[in-house]
Amino acid sequence: MSKRNRATDRTSRAAAAVRQQQREEARRRNLMIGGVVLVLLVAIVGGFLIVRSQDTTTAVTAPSTGSKYGVTVGPATAPHTVVIYEDFLCPFCGELEATTRDDLARLAAEGKVRVEYRPFVLLSNLGDYSARSAGAFSVVLDTSGPTVAKKFHDLLYENQPEEKGPFPDNAALLKLAVQAGAQESAVKSAIEGDDGSAWATRATQAASDAGVQSTPTVLLDGKVFQNGRTIQELGQNLVKQVG
Repeated sequence: MSKRNRATDRTSRAAAAVRQQQREEARRRNLMIGGVVLVLLVAIVGGFLIVRSQDTTTAVTAPSTGSKYGVTVGPATAPHTVVIYEDFLCPFCGELEATTRDDLARLAAEGKVRVEYRPFVLLSNLGDYSARSAGAFSVVLDTSGPTVAKKFHDLLYENQPEEKGPFPDNAALLKLAVQAGAQESAVKSAIEGDDGSAWATRATQAASDAGVQSTPTVLLDGKVFQNGRTIQELGQNLVKQVG
């Protein structure tokens, strides 16, 4: 073999080795990315399952509907009642809301279920947003009535911040209240001044007295409803039960 051919052969082998190394590195990167995604999915689902397995709120004693610490949709004559204890910062509550809101609203309008949403403060260790949003809800409920309060409730979830923040300030909560239909002059000073904080404290105490220890806690016809391995499954099964 000539020197030129030997040099060409070495170059070809070197290029092939480089290509093989690149393929192996690409494969390792793909496996690593896939592993990270899998770990995250397991953590999210596993975290929910751990929370559910540690949740001892199976003996909640609370009025089926009609609490002064919530907003109700649907007729009193409905064959089913649903109560949802929630924290406006809780991501699981946000997921349950997204899964069930439209269906529960439809079923309430059809007279099949009466639903009461009871916000309280569970995640105070993450900051003051849970208390401020619950307090703002109480202001809207008191000054603007249940229809506007329910719209404000829905907007709070549509604009739900992450648990790590940043959190909307009171001016942002005021804008959502006005968007829901509240008169700015009727709610501005109360929301900006945290006038609803006492209501939030009482609502939280009422939830604690009822035995609620986690969010979302769902009661169907007076009994804690936990039929679901995930929040989405829980919500879907709830809708099926009352539909």
